[in-house]
Amino acid sequence: MLDYFQARSLLGPDEQLVMQSVRSFVDSELMPRIAEWWDREELPVREVMREFGQMGLLGPTVPEAYGGAGATYSAYGAMMYELERCDSGLRSAASVQGSLVMHPIHVYGSEEQKREYLPGLASGELIGCFGLTEPDGGSDPGAMRTRARRDGGDYVLNGNKMWITNSPVADLAVVWAKDDAGVVRGFIVPRDAKGFSTPKIQRKMSLRASVTGEIVLEDCRIPAENLLPGSDGLKSPLGCLTSARFGIAWGAMGALEAVYETALAYTTGRSTFGKPIAQRQLVQDKLVRMVTDHSAGLLLAVQLGRLKDSGRMTFGRVSVAKRNNVRVALNGARLAREMLGGNGITTEYPVIRHMLNLETVDTYEGTHDIHTLIVGRDVTGLNALE
Repeated sequence: MLDYFQARSLLGPDEQLVMQSVRSFVDSELMPRIAEWWDREELPVREVMREFGQMGLLGPTVPEAYGGAGATYSAYGAMMYELERCDSGLRSAASVQGSLVMHPIHVYGSEEQKREYLPGLASGELIGCFGLTEPDGGSDPGAMRTRARRDGGDYVLNGNKMWITNSPVADLAVVWAKDDAGVVRGFIVPRDAKGFSTPKIQRKMSLRASVTGEIVLEDCRIPAENLLPGSDGLKSPLGCLTSARFGIAWGAMGALEAVYETALAYTTGRSTFGKPIAQRQLVQDKLVRMVTDHSAGLLLAVQLGRLKDSGRMTFGRVSVAKRNNVRVALNGARLAREMLGGNGITTEYPVIRHMLNLETVDTYEGTHDIHTLIVGRDVTGLNALE
């Protein structure tokens, strides 16, 4: 377990216990299967999501009354760390279910919606997806074209969402659309709604252990009571993304641990010219960079958890953590690939899998450049996006 600065000691006893429990689950149940899932691009989503539900990994911060565990956000972050230590796609599945489906229903939904959907989502019996990104501009959600027209006791939705985790297998979607007044609102769209379809995106070379698709809405009619009544404007889906980015900041450090441990074992066990590779100065430089980046990133994540749990986390701080932690994890995976040489390109080792996954994680839920501009605006008060 990589923890050079003992950052885990800053977690509470219950949070440390959660992290260790999830680590044991990941090592025994997920690690033996992940390479084949990724190679075949065939994740048994329903089976895995039920396992996640049994472990309390889906929406753990949701109150127990609705099927959650009432856990701290620091505990949630620790869970995402361990899942992404196995694979970014597995963390994505849990993160979307918790932060992007259960969170908006819990925060913006009616009491009836909470009781109808949250327990099934928490157990993994129901699978949800989050429809915000559109084909013509993921970084500009305010320009969304999806519309929700009121028609008597119904809403009629038209539009298209792209790059949606779990959409091809989801039982329901939380879809964001502009209403007749041009206000962004959230809607629960069930799988059996007429005019709702979810084509699968094929031939991915990243996040292959994750099911990705579109959401196509063609005169999709849903009851007006499927509107999330508390959703009001773009701040509503962006609030969901802030919660998801929190989990990504933790998860990326799990991926960095995985590639570091692989590189360390490989370079200490392989010799050239009569000496272990790890004895070479340039190799030690790479390993030290990885340890340093992991230490700083994990301390950043732990403090972010403390801020979140105390109500002091801001979107700027989340952007700093997501931007930094994913990029250093990606750079670390590239360094590990170098150290493994030719063996670094085969999925017999996890390095190339993590490296390709992190290429996507670096882009989604806010690209590195977009988060740079978010933080830049926060520290200067000047909006470079205008």
